[in-house]
Amino acid sequence: MKINYEQELNPAQLKAVTTVNGPLLVIAGAGSGKTRTIVYRLAYLMEHGIDPSNILLLTFTRKAAAEMLKRVEELLGQDIIGICGGTFHSFAFSMLKKFANVLGWQEGFSIIDTSDALEIIRQAKNELNLTKDKKFPKHQTIYEIISRSRNKELPLEQIIKNQYYHLSLFTNDILEISNYYKNFKAKHFLVDYDDLLFFLEQLLNQDENVRFLFQQKFQFVMVDEYQDTNKIQGRLIKLLAGDEGNVMAVGDDAQSIYAFRGATIENILNFPKLFPNAQIIKLEQNYRSTQPILSLANHVLSLAKEKYPKKLFSSKDEGIKPELYYTNSDFSQAQLVTKKIQELSLKYPYREIAVLFRAGYQSYALEMELGKVGLKFQKFGGQKFSEAAHIKDIIAFLRIVSNASDVLAWTRALSNIKGVGPKTCQKLYQYFIQGETSKFKRICAKNNALKCILESLDELRQKQLSPQTLLEEIIKIYTPIMENKFMDDLPKRMAGVEQLIQIASTYEHLEDFLADLTLEPTNEEKRDDNRIVLSTIHSAKGLEWSCVLIIDLIEDKFPSKYALEDPVALEEERRLFYVACTRAKEYLALFVPTTTYNKYFDSFEPVLPSPFITEIKETLVNVYKENFFGDCNPYNTQKNESESLNPKTLSPATKKTAVNNNRTGAYCSHKIFGQGKIIAHIPPNKYKVHFPKCGLKTVIKDFLEFE
Repeated sequence: MKINYEQELNPAQLKAVTTVNGPLLVIAGAGSGKTRTIVYRLAYLMEHGIDPSNILLLTFTRKAAAEMLKRVEELLGQDIIGICGGTFHSFAFSMLKKFANVLGWQEGFSIIDTSDALEIIRQAKNELNLTKDKKFPKHQTIYEIISRSRNKELPLEQIIKNQYYHLSLFTNDILEISNYYKNFKAKHFLVDYDDLLFFLEQLLNQDENVRFLFQQKFQFVMVDEYQDTNKIQGRLIKLLAGDEGNVMAVGDDAQSIYAFRGATIENILNFPKLFPNAQIIKLEQNYRSTQPILSLANHVLSLAKEKYPKKLFSSKDEGIKPELYYTNSDFSQAQLVTKKIQELSLKYPYREIAVLFRAGYQSYALEMELGKVGLKFQKFGGQKFSEAAHIKDIIAFLRIVSNASDVLAWTRALSNIKGVGPKTCQKLYQYFIQGETSKFKRICAKNNALKCILESLDELRQKQLSPQTLLEEIIKIYTPIMENKFMDDLPKRMAGVEQLIQIASTYEHLEDFLADLTLEPTNEEKRDDNRIVLSTIHSAKGLEWSCVLIIDLIEDKFPSKYALEDPVALEEERRLFYVACTRAKEYLALFVPTTTYNKYFDSFEPVLPSPFITEIKETLVNVYKENFFGDCNPYNTQKNESESLNPKTLSPATKKTAVNNNRTGAYCSHKIFGQGKIIAHIPPNKYKVHFPKCGLKTVIKDFLEFE
């Protein structure tokens, strides 16, 4: 029985499904039934006599392609044989195998996986004698840098400066390794994951007959998630389809959030230029969210500079407006979010409640708060802070100070010191417990670093310090270890350490701080699927929950410091906020701390709301403000509209922070330390700077030259 497409699809979906000739761009808004549209179009083509072998379906995962084809089979009630469906890379591999001789590979070629690539890089390091420096980037990091340079089609030096600045000291060495890697592959006819697409482009460009053959073979090309394609993938679509080919690209410019991987929004924005006769169809009916949530999302998107205008709508007209909470601080935010989760759990299962954030470390305070009240959670897009290796190391040092009889802490902490292994740690602990001081001193005499660290820990044991002060002293001890051990992602780990210091500032007693840090769910709990979800927004794309709470909506956190200085990056942050909002089906809450802790002054300082918050029309949200007693009261935006949402009338103290004059993220130079990147401003006249040659330093402004 034939499918009744008019009955199964809405008007926009029907038009997309039945438009089969010529270039077609489908702008599929969030929750608008994108996959359903692709599946029904495949079925429509087959019902209208198109040979399956003439259809090419390109997706970003093999799983996505397989699921679509399975749904087509279920829809048609028959097996489908012949459709070429898969990822760009799997398609490229299959085509290159057939035409290897055209590229001069008479004996064929071998494709290498990540482990093979890492082995070549290891060989390169050995042959180039680059294995002595312990701070030298790991093989995996070097491979990532090479891959990002290839995918973004940018010089390797620029990738290091923009995304791996802390490794800029090794730029020339990484270049040497990259050249070795490239030459090794060419010599042995090896092709890696990234090479596949470039060699396919070379094949299609250099041989007109092969290109014609491809275009005749694949007369109907369909591309999923087009907004996530990179430059080379965009060019390949043009080569495969030709100027007037039957190509259908499906995507949403508003959900283009993977520029750091090489994706470019320009592909989808320039589709009409690439295919001048292209039709554009917009899927705007949303099947996920209530209209109040969509109204907010529409407003956020309406302020984007470059976009395909769209207005999402839903048949779910009822529902509460998104709630906007101004909390007294980033710490009270964690408490209020926890309370809100407990309140929501009376109506929704925990697995239907998600807390989203810009960066993984931003959930640390919330993780501790959830642990205190015994709420289970799972985290995506970053480790739980209590599971991160550098946090575990720091906690071990704290535990030694708190309880010198903690044998596990001795092993974890001291084994970070060069020349000290688990056996030495055990001996030191036994000699200490048994009072054999001469043997204890004898081991320390052989290792000066060990001796200095133990002396420092002993001094700290004799003092009555607050958890925050003690933690800061421990971090001074641990920072050189961290720089040696985790140079590859040092900035990310330092951000986590800063967050840990902020958390410590709320405790009076070390024992309480350590107890809350080490609260862990049991193994049985970890197997429980009914847990709250904590996730970065990037990891949440494509998912949905009944309730979504977005935290840390303040400048420098969302959008990030980097994005505030780059208009293009700021636009991607706006799209990221849009993606976060459209994950919610029934309830959406936005949390804005009005102050954050400044460890340098040991006080809370006013901060600016995210520009995405100050732009929101007061009619789109219900606004609440936290009072002195930790409760939230409705805020009358009609009466005090300018105070809540208009940044022009903020207090003088908050205005002061609005001016981005602290140079965070900028570059500078020092006569001795060389070039560096500013990490933080320490009022009134100091800066924390990361110098690739010397690590983190705090420097007076007068000794820096700003670029």
